[in-house]
Amino acid sequence: MSTTTTIQIPVTGTNNSKDDANGKMKSVSGTGESENQVKILCFDLTSFSKTTQFILCCVGVFVLFLIYGYLQELIFTLDGFKPYGWYLTLVQFLYYTIFGYVERMTHTGMRKIPIKTYLVLAALTLGTMGFSNSSLGYLNYPTEVIFKSCKLVPVLIGSVVIQRKQHSFLEFLAAICMCIGLALFTLADAQVQPNFNSFGIFLISMALLCDAAIGNVQEKAMRENKAPNHEVVFYSYGIGFLYLLAIMICTGDFFTGTKFCLENPIPTYGYAFVFSITGYLGIQIVLTLVRTVGAPMAALVTTARKAVTIFLSFILFTKPFSFQYVWSGAILVLGIYLNVISKKNKLTFSEFLQRIQTCLGLATSHDDARQKLLQNV
Repeated sequence: MSTTTTIQIPVTGTNNSKDDANGKMKSVSGTGESENQVKILCFDLTSFSKTTQFILCCVGVFVLFLIYGYLQELIFTLDGFKPYGWYLTLVQFLYYTIFGYVERMTHTGMRKIPIKTYLVLAALTLGTMGFSNSSLGYLNYPTEVIFKSCKLVPVLIGSVVIQRKQHSFLEFLAAICMCIGLALFTLADAQVQPNFNSFGIFLISMALLCDAAIGNVQEKAMRENKAPNHEVVFYSYGIGFLYLLAIMICTGDFFTGTKFCLENPIPTYGYAFVFSITGYLGIQIVLTLVRTVGAPMAALVTTARKAVTIFLSFILFTKPFSFQYVWSGAILVLGIYLNVISKKNKLTFSEFLQRIQTCLGLATSHDDARQKLLQNV
């Protein structure tokens, strides 16, 4: 996954965006830190200017997640590893649980979110990461990244169904652009990739559906219970690890996966440790970006990072290329841009039509005709 930890960057604009931002601030301050304190990992950046803080966060996001993406794709180039995507997820969940436990030990306080909520969150987190990792056995890595960049679409649907939120016309227009760009990118992949497998599309689509549900369920749970991030990470990944361990032991995949990885410990366990820790640390920096510059700007930074990841994937790993990737990707970028500006401009469909009419001169002529009719009356 490009980062897929439990903590989500809000990608949907709502009428309660200010409340959501306040909820995010409270969840961070729930760790015992001051709301005005700005930290990257263990480094306190409070004394630096806002510009310097932003630059350092951007550098951290790019460096950590580019390492993450490179190692994740590199693991799947290992001969014979493609069937073990779920085993990789198990190892990644174990690492994340350990990281979350270590971080949780440095904070005090009781669990705030009910355990039944964590049972649901763990299952959704498992689906998000498991399906995403498994899809790499069937899909081009850039295609997987492109799909995960379009999680606005299922998140939009999920927020309407789960949280009963209202959305602007620009957000729905952004979702339409993403769907069109995604379809064209996938068609290009099917044409140029000799080993293209539609089952990979099913897997990454399932990951997106889980991602949509987890983003909304988690946001609601953290806002209502004011739970700190380290608590959510520890319980979601810890319970998810137990889920997957039990399933893989029953199916026998745990033993075959362990045997394969023990025969290749460095390219499997070693790389998995490095890409897990870079992903875990990277999401902490993303959360810092959300706190300091807001979710829309944080989304722009992570989207730019994904674009660089896709470019480097074509450079570092041999794969077919088509110019259809470029212009379908441009439509996707347009959708992402519309999603970002929708955070500041809550344009309704009727207002959009009104502006189109104004630009075409239709609104003025219509108003003049209406005024003449009123004068005749």
